[in-house]
Amino acid sequence: MRQLLWPDANGLKRFQQPRRGLIFQRSREKAALSRESCAAQPVVLENLTKCLIRLKSIFKGLGLESPRTGKVWMKPDNPNRVPLDVYLSFVSSLSGNRMTLLVGVIVHVATCLAVAAKTQSSVYIPLSVAFLLVFSARMAIFRQFDRVDKESLSHAGIERWERILVASGACTTALLGFASGYAIFLHDSFAELACISVTMATMVSVVGRNYGSRFAVDLQTFFCCLPMIVCSLLAMDFYRGVLSIFLIPFWLTTRAMANGVREFLYENVIARREITIIADRFDTALNNMPHGLVMVDAENRVQVINRKACELLKIGAPERLKDRDLGAVLRYGARYSFMDASQPELILRQLTQVADGNLSRTLIHFPEDLSLEFSASRRADGGAVLIFEDVSSRVKAEQKIMHMVRFDALTGLPNREYFGQLVQEYLAKHPRKSGPLGFMVLDIDEFKHVNDMRGHVTGDHLLCAIAARIKEACGTAILGRLMGDQFILFFPHAKESPSLDLEIRRVHAAIQGHYEVDELTFLVSLSAGYAILESSAFAMDEWSVKADLALFESKSRFRGGISGFEREMDGRYIEQQKLKADLREAVSAQALHLVFQPMFRADGSRIECAEALARWVHPEKGSIPPDVFIRLAEDMGIISDITRFVLFKACSECMTWPDDIAVSVNLSARDLRDADILLVVADALAHSGLDAARLHLEVTESCLIDEPQAVRAILAELRARGITIAIDDFGTGFSSLSYLDTLPLDIVKIDRSFVRNIVEDTRRLKLLRGTVNLARELGLKIVIEGVETEEQLALLNKHRSTDLVQGYVFSQPVPSQNIPLLRQGIGRRAIQRRRNKVA
Repeated sequence: MRQLLWPDANGLKRFQQPRRGLIFQRSREKAALSRESCAAQPVVLENLTKCLIRLKSIFKGLGLESPRTGKVWMKPDNPNRVPLDVYLSFVSSLSGNRMTLLVGVIVHVATCLAVAAKTQSSVYIPLSVAFLLVFSARMAIFRQFDRVDKESLSHAGIERWERILVASGACTTALLGFASGYAIFLHDSFAELACISVTMATMVSVVGRNYGSRFAVDLQTFFCCLPMIVCSLLAMDFYRGVLSIFLIPFWLTTRAMANGVREFLYENVIARREITIIADRFDTALNNMPHGLVMVDAENRVQVINRKACELLKIGAPERLKDRDLGAVLRYGARYSFMDASQPELILRQLTQVADGNLSRTLIHFPEDLSLEFSASRRADGGAVLIFEDVSSRVKAEQKIMHMVRFDALTGLPNREYFGQLVQEYLAKHPRKSGPLGFMVLDIDEFKHVNDMRGHVTGDHLLCAIAARIKEACGTAILGRLMGDQFILFFPHAKESPSLDLEIRRVHAAIQGHYEVDELTFLVSLSAGYAILESSAFAMDEWSVKADLALFESKSRFRGGISGFEREMDGRYIEQQKLKADLREAVSAQALHLVFQPMFRADGSRIECAEALARWVHPEKGSIPPDVFIRLAEDMGIISDITRFVLFKACSECMTWPDDIAVSVNLSARDLRDADILLVVADALAHSGLDAARLHLEVTESCLIDEPQAVRAILAELRARGITIAIDDFGTGFSSLSYLDTLPLDIVKIDRSFVRNIVEDTRRLKLLRGTVNLARELGLKIVIEGVETEEQLALLNKHRSTDLVQGYVFSQPVPSQNIPLLRQGIGRRAIQRRRNKVA
């Protein structure tokens, strides 16, 4: 009889003593049956081989076969590729579900005791004790693991704990495998069924409990299956051998299931980890974005809201608003924060329009100077995403820009354009209201003198004071600043024209008088012109023209006057417009002609220069005074065309004169504001062939008021080209002396007002001499204008107060062909005869 070695003395004795027990009898019967089946073993083995090949193909299909060696294996885990916290959570799962361990050890011990009672085997009593000891050891290990600071564990530390936990679990399965394998040798059906069933159940629980470690699954399934397989093969029973072979796929499938669970959970943990990271990032971005964001569902309940939205709307913490109705949230904000009671419904209506695409965005203004701009879009589920931002700064900037566009920066009054808009809005609001309307233009008399004497800062302060007084006096009238020192008023409907006339005159009288500015007192008068018309006849430009005509009428009479528009003024205006049209045509056709007023040396010995003066002879009205058509040309913006004509004509005429006579041409303020004057002068010289030294250009102080730096640069460039620069009408302003030092000048032409009374008024003479001496100290040449009498000329020569004289005492303006005749001494001999008569 064959003896089977097994590390159990009692079991060995049972195999050696055939007289004892039922076990041996059954074993002998089965051995006999095995001997009978030996003849059929080749066929069975062939079938087993085919079965194994089929199983191998199944494993290969499941991905459980190594492509290199063909061996069946589970895809191993690499802890190094697992994030440390995930790896720790997997290892920690080995010590979890301790209640199942308690239930398991109870089942294990109970099974061992039952088998021991059934088979009278002494092996299972120590096994039950071993189960209890292993369970106690595992509980102690678990408690020790619980006390470990998990956050401080390194990867190596986690691996060490994994090995400890895996080894403790493997001890339990090793005991189970031993119990099952030994039960096969007992040949007791209850023992085999009980032990193998408990072992199989334990293998199933390995999937749900020890999936966290590949090593735990491998060892526990190995210790569960290997003893049963070995003992089944050693039992020399064919069918047990077949059963043992079938345990192999069960073992591998259990491992595959555990590995699949682990991989599935790992992927889910990683996915959850990534989702958590994304959610944290989204939450961080959401709560740190400068915009407020609210996401609502189809029922208008809040699903997502960021912190910025709560701060802007002042509606509490985001956590408290989840699943709350948006309307209720906004009404809460209206009740306990800064919103008006009507704003929640307004916001909801406008947001609905935005979300439905009726509006691209909406701007809602709240108290405390808060402005929020909302945009929204519908979601596929019927909800909406609302995004809004605080645009208070932008709104304030836009309001500031709009204020700058609409209002005068100095006085804060509406400018001309916005004034017209306000008037139109008033008329649109009262389309059926009847009665006369008033329109008045105010002009501060001699305001330029304030700027010249006291500076522009004081002038600005005075303008503000005048504007404030007008605003106080005008009542319901609309007030605006027209330009410079002019204001414009619109008086709404009155019952009758006389009462409106009285009201306009009352306002005009109230703003006259003394003003205290910068500790100075100014006596201010304002001239006014107004028009009273029916609202049906209102036209902004037309009313402005009529009021301007009346203003011109009042200023022509006396300072501080007021005049109402009359039809005769309209006739004069029409005549003026016709005159402008005729002037434009004359300039275009070069119908103007030139005369020249010579400048003599003070002794009359020779002509040094002649000033070109434009003249216009109207075909119907005859000769038009220069001050009339020059002013019209400036108003029309064609003064530069006249300048160009005069420059070309004067340079050409000068070429017909003796070489030592120069020509002088006046430049306007508009000419000097445009750098193109440099090209015009250069073209005139090139076209005529005139030497630049023979061209004098005269400018007045008014040319320097608006853009002194630009004018100074243009004059400097002209002077650098060899052209002589003269300042004309010197002495008519209050800041003239400063120009002598700052401008690139060669000649000073002193205004005729200095010499008008110098014979009778010694103070005038002293003032003239002082000005002349100052100019000569600066190296400037002196020309006295308007010398008309022999007495004035004699006095100037006596005090040597001039270099050149221009006036009727020598010659009136003459045509170009007369200049050479004067050069020949005709004028000088005539003056000499006059002197002889006086002597």
